[in-house]
Amino acid sequence: MTDKAHMPESMPDAICYEDLISSHSGDYEWPVFDERTASSLCYTSGTTGNPKGVLFQHRSTLLHSYAECMPDVVNLSATDTVLPVVPMFHANAWGLPYACAMTGAKIVFPGAGMDGQSIFDLMEQEKVTLSAGVPTIWLGLLAHVKQAKTRFSALKRTLIGGSACPPAMIRAFREEYDVQVLHAWGMTELSPLGTVCTFKSKHDSLDSEAKLALQNKQGRTVFGIDMKIVDADGNDLPWDGEAFGDLMSRGPWVVSEYFRGEGGNPLQQDNHGLEWFPTGDVATIDPDGYMQITDRSKDVIKTGGEWISSIDLENTAVAHPAIAEAAVISVAHPKWDERPLLVVVKKEGEDVSRDDLLAFYQGKVAKWWIPDDVVFVDELPHTATGKLLKTKLREDYKDYKLPTT
Repeated sequence: MTDKAHMPESMPDAICYEDLISSHSGDYEWPVFDERTASSLCYTSGTTGNPKGVLFQHRSTLLHSYAECMPDVVNLSATDTVLPVVPMFHANAWGLPYACAMTGAKIVFPGAGMDGQSIFDLMEQEKVTLSAGVPTIWLGLLAHVKQAKTRFSALKRTLIGGSACPPAMIRAFREEYDVQVLHAWGMTELSPLGTVCTFKSKHDSLDSEAKLALQNKQGRTVFGIDMKIVDADGNDLPWDGEAFGDLMSRGPWVVSEYFRGEGGNPLQQDNHGLEWFPTGDVATIDPDGYMQITDRSKDVIKTGGEWISSIDLENTAVAHPAIAEAAVISVAHPKWDERPLLVVVKKEGEDVSRDDLLAFYQGKVAKWWIPDDVVFVDELPHTATGKLLKTKLREDYKDYKLPTT
């Protein structure tokens, strides 16, 4: 989709898009129809089960776009240039194409160039002020910027979601490149935004470490979204930042059923007769309403009747200077039922032993949380949306024998 002068030489038979539309009028009479008419269809990423279709309405997408542009969410305006490094099939590129159109912000797409250098060069060429993507994408970008000993000339903030953002990544963006990280949480079923971590005025006086600790959380609900955490019996749990339970959500852009009824009714009725969507995440909520994902319900490691957060173990691993990416899965144990196995990718040119890496956990997590073993791999499996594919890892290591057995 370019003009005649920039047509690729490698595609001599391709038709120029601008030539194709040049003979037609630029005027368009927008149709009038019911706002609940279907507008787009996206499928869940299928990290823990079969993908399911979520059919969005014009109404739900419009409401979601209004909320996304708000100052305490993404704070979009016509002065922004936005690069969503997340595909349209991944929950409508997190709603950014619609929000950019709503505000008049310039939008830039990365095409096939998803490596660190290509993304950085595009950011600099187009003077990108806001970008969005999963942590895996930013690993490559930060590695390139550090290796090239360069800096961002226009980038001011980045929206990170899809999976929990490692604290080391938030610190690197902030302290080394003066880029604000908007740690967010959402799902295809939520259109997708549910929470974004932005500060309140009461946090202005916090030191940098306290602010970083807060940014590790996925943040407060976007207006329009309600959430709560419940125990195994559906009882509401306190917002004290300590109690963790199943995260429930509801709102005008939350799924009410899957396309063609796949999987049956996704909603659950609470003790008050209200219907909620069970997100499949386990979380805490603090007294200020800041939510933090502790794990996916299917990724929690249950050892000796207690729960271990795989996310906390992964974040600790990637804080090690020699580790590029990490995943923690449960492996069967004859005494403790399940124990954590750490699977890691080392940074290029770096070396670290199993014992060194396990020793790195000392004093950072409870002693009984420390993984029982480490496996070094060249790469970890990911979905098309860049999330860790733990179902594949669990299949690969289902017969793994831990040294502690």
